[in-house]
Amino acid sequence: MSDHYDAFEMSPVPAPGPDAVPPEPCHGIYGMPAFVSIPTADLAASVDFWTRGLGFFTLFEIPGTLVHLRRWAFQDVLLVAAPSVPAEPPAMSFSFSGVLAQAEEIAAACRALRPGAVDGPRDTPWNTRDVEVITPENARIVFTAAKPHVPGSQEAKNLADIGITPPESAPGPAAGPRRDRHNGAHA
Repeated sequence: MSDHYDAFEMSPVPAPGPDAVPPEPCHGIYGMPAFVSIPTADLAASVDFWTRGLGFFTLFEIPGTLVHLRRWAFQDVLLVAAPSVPAEPPAMSFSFSGVLAQAEEIAAACRALRPGAVDGPRDTPWNTRDVEVITPENARIVFTAAKPHVPGSQEAKNLADIGITPPESAPGPAAGPRRDRHNGAHA
């Protein structure tokens, strides 16, 4: 028996599909389960790129010190004033989810603001469409959107090979995960 269970109700990410609609930006205040802090030598330029290119908004700021950015719930970024930034982007990246329809628009917006800093959109063997962006702070950011599960596709075979199979759902490639199933271990 697996310890895994369907917990999609915890996530703001909609079921994958070409018609998936992104949730509204989240303006709520909550205890952040995870976030990334990114040093920047130019807070104004960084905020401009993250808002106009990547679709974040300013939740709050401490002028000259910190800007808390957010997109959806649990997509929090703290831009922190620093005397300098790394000369080269790290191998490590920070990924945030979106919907398929946003991949091209985010890539285009980031290319317009920072030519040469965008790779993609590109499809992955694990069934996502990704856009990798190097921000003005030299952070490696990956926008990722799940693609619909297509039975018999190479991506479906790749996932099945590592034990990931789609949840029981209505027939068809655009059927999303069932949000009413779990393993019985949780009420």
